[in-house]
Amino acid sequence: MLFGPKLSRRAALGIGAAALATPAVVHAKNLRWRMVTSWPKGRTGPGISAQRIVDRINAMSGGRLQIDLFAAGEIVPPFAVLDAISNGTVEMGHTASLYWQGRMPSAGFFTSVPFGLGPIEHQAWIELRDGQTLWDELYRPHGVRAFLAGNTGPSMGGWFRHKLNGVEDLKGMRLRVQGLGAEIYAKLGAVPMTVSAGDLLPALEKGTIDAAEFLAPATDLETGLPKYASFYYAPGFNKPNGASELLISLAAWETLSTDLRNIVMEACRAEHTLGLADAYQTNAAALTEILGRYPVSLQAFPRSVLDMAQSASTELLSEIASTSSLANRIVESYRKAQDDMRGWSALAADMARASIRTSSAAR
Repeated sequence: MLFGPKLSRRAALGIGAAALATPAVVHAKNLRWRMVTSWPKGRTGPGISAQRIVDRINAMSGGRLQIDLFAAGEIVPPFAVLDAISNGTVEMGHTASLYWQGRMPSAGFFTSVPFGLGPIEHQAWIELRDGQTLWDELYRPHGVRAFLAGNTGPSMGGWFRHKLNGVEDLKGMRLRVQGLGAEIYAKLGAVPMTVSAGDLLPALEKGTIDAAEFLAPATDLETGLPKYASFYYAPGFNKPNGASELLISLAAWETLSTDLRNIVMEACRAEHTLGLADAYQTNAAALTEILGRYPVSLQAFPRSVLDMAQSASTELLSEIASTSSLANRIVESYRKAQDDMRGWSALAADMARASIRTSSAAR
């Protein structure tokens, strides 16, 4: 006998069951998910990041987790990504947390805060401090989980049809601006307008808005903004960071094996690094092209605008902190991270400026 005379009937049945179960594990059905985005297909910056994340997951998972990518409007509108994942329409989305601050006042902290953390500082807060834990807690009631998933770097201040001489010129101005920066501009007297990326150029061309803040030179050039506004302002005090987020349905996330979860997380982490490097390279080239090709004047915001915006930002953060105990913890954690890293960040910036001056002088 193959197993010997002492093999019990129960043991034999157990071995048979295990043998029959093995092929089912080996040939388990692969997962196929859909990812919606808030961007036009292939949009410089976030659109490219979304594609690279999908490509990484598909490749690293060996096809066990296959993601199909859909641009804004193909399944859901650009500002409906969170709802689509929350209600189970799709499993994943690539978007930005600032779009949800109307329902979660502290959501914008996971994209950018006026006069706040830069890209690397922000990543340190999320991944090395308690930012991710707070983010998880904020989104859990909506049935989603979020990860940093790309970064377009610091934004420019925006495109204006007319030169700004002071805060008074912002009164009544119809300005396309999003995130917490919209609330800052409202405090300065402007009229913030919500316009999707796909509708931005027609709005500026037709004059339904007077100015537009979008991202940085590469994306602004691709969108065509230099054609319809002559004054390009810096710094982008309202968005010193450009973090994107990958949203995943919690129900779908819980079906993934540990290795597939790690693949998703590492695909996102890799895109934050590459996306930021990509942004610095493409923005440098795009700014040179903009200034050489279009009758555009690069301008610094008047000091009065920056001073009042800084004051308004401090006030806004305190208002957000008062909306809930969780919001208060997010604001306090963010402020603590900024205080802890401010000294080194300032020194690093000074060293970078010194390096630029030395390099220019050597030429």
